[in-house]
Formats: sequence, structure tokens, C-alpha cells
Amino acid sequence: MAEYDNQLEPNHPEPLWREVTGRVLRRYRHDRGERLVETAQRAGVSTQYLSELERGRKDASSEILAAVAGALGLTLVDLVREVAVDLVRQARPVPVLRSVPGGPAAVPAAPIRRGPYALAA
Repeated sequence: MAEYDNQLEPNHPEPLWREVTGRVLRRYRHDRGERLVETAQRAGVSTQYLSELERGRKDASSEILAAVAGALGLTLVDLVREVAVDLVRQARPVPVLRSVPGGPAAVPAAPIRRGPYALAA
């Protein structure tokens, strides 16, 4: 039997990559004092698409992310690094398992998923 030293909060889902990416893009655009239309034009995307990216509604391709990052004076590596840093800051603690004497070995519980998911082929 395994015991948890700390518990995960089931009502606190992990942020999605697209949501954090959108927040980072918006933060950089605001730091530059730009409007959506200005950044979108330089990136070669529509204003509506950029807005949806910033709100975490779209999963953009690496080409689109590179174009938007470039329009904001960032490289794709800069953008990915910023997103990773934000994700680490928001990370939930990992449960620490320990075996109880006489019980089976500690096995981590299945991760809490955010749902629903829709996959397209």
C-alpha cells in the first residue's frame, strides 16, 4: 500500500501549452506597446488568428509561432524558453510516494487529465 506525502488538487488542472504560449505572446506584444493588427501584419497572420493564439484557442504550427515570435523580436527558441519557464512556475507539486511496510511497492497514480480531448486525424 502506498501513501502520499502530498495530494494533487483535482480541481486545479495543468495549464495547456497553447494557453501559456498565448499569454507569453500577449505579454511581449503589450511590452512593445503594439496593437494586434501591427504584430499580425508583420507576422503575416490575420488579426483574428493572432487574437485566438493569444487567448489560447489555437494550437499554432511551429512556422506560425516562429513568424509571430519574429514579429515580436523573439526567436522560436526564446518563445519556447519563456513558455517553459512559465509552465515550471505554474507546475503542481509532484506527489511523493512511499511504500508502507508490508504493502506492495509504491506505484504512482495516473495523472489527472484535463478534458475533454478531441483528436483529429
